Amino acid sequence: MMSLLDVLQQKLSGKNVRIVLPEGEDERVLSAAVQLQESDLVAPVLLGNEANVKALANDKNLDISNLEIIDPATSELRSELVAAFVERRKGKATEEQAQEMLNDVNYFGTMLVYTGKAEGLVSGAAHSTGDTVRPALQIIKTKPGVSKTSGIFFMIKDDKQYIFGDCAINPTLEAQDLAEIAVESAKSAQSFGMSPRVAMLSFSTKGSAKSDDVEKVSTAVELAQQKIKEDNLTDVIVDGEFQFDAAIVPEVAKKKAPDAQIQGDANVFVFPSLEAGNIGYKIAQRLGGYDAVGPVLQGLNSPVNDLSRGCSTEDVYNLSIITAAQSLQ
Repeated sequence: MMSLLDVLQQKLSGKNVRIVLPEGEDERVLSAAVQLQESDLVAPVLLGNEANVKALANDKNLDISNLEIIDPATSELRSELVAAFVERRKGKATEEQAQEMLNDVNYFGTMLVYTGKAEGLVSGAAHSTGDTVRPALQIIKTKPGVSKTSGIFFMIKDDKQYIFGDCAINPTLEAQDLAEIAVESAKSAQSFGMSPRVAMLSFSTKGSAKSDDVEKVSTAVELAQQKIKEDNLTDVIVDGEFQFDAAIVPEVAKKKAPDAQIQGDANVFVFPSLEAGNIGYKIAQRLGGYDAVGPVLQGLNSPVNDLSRGCSTEDVYNLSIITAAQSLQ
């Protein structure tokens, strides 16, 4: 993690970005919050029953004297957030329904972000991806020009660092969706200090196979390249379609795609489906020994990120740092 964290810590030094951690009664989250509070990078906002959090802290010998803890059930912010929720949902939720929904820590935390009381949110240690993402899609919503949020993983091992997407959110993707994910992934790479060389993956390299699935990816390449020009994104390359070996091994690229802009030196990989992306990142993680940091959600108006329920304290800490860095974009 050193190369990525070094870049982000430099960006965040002295910023004390407010990041909501809704699962304050989880030991891993509480431990990470204590570590974050000791830095000048992130100011964690912990949600939970204060008595339960204090009991857990005492049991684990954690000093939480400087932590900000908000109990959604008793918070003085509750009436303001309920009113803002009803307004945001525009007739889709009554005040009574809003009161009920804000008992959910993820909805309460998302409203803190939406109303500007925090810059981002990290959840998922004790909740499903849907529980974390659904409030963000309903309340924070996607940025102008972005139709879908998507989930990328930072794949890190020693001095090697790659981005894989979409590995978390969208079960089916059309060419326009793939192009959008490619451009957003390139922007994410740039914001984390990388020079994006985006490979659009397939089971074909530059027309070596013919099928509707291959055509979808090749069309996505053209759309992404057009979008890069329209947005005047500099130092971004998107190319494909590639088999994975042609995207990552120079000797293979020279044989299979000698005229391609990417010659086995891709660092951002866009998979043709969620199925392929999810399988791909887990293979790299479990057989290749790469650390998989994420999923980091992209395309939202404010950053909300999802942990694995099998996460460690370090995972919570690292994703909080990444989320804080996203908020500075």
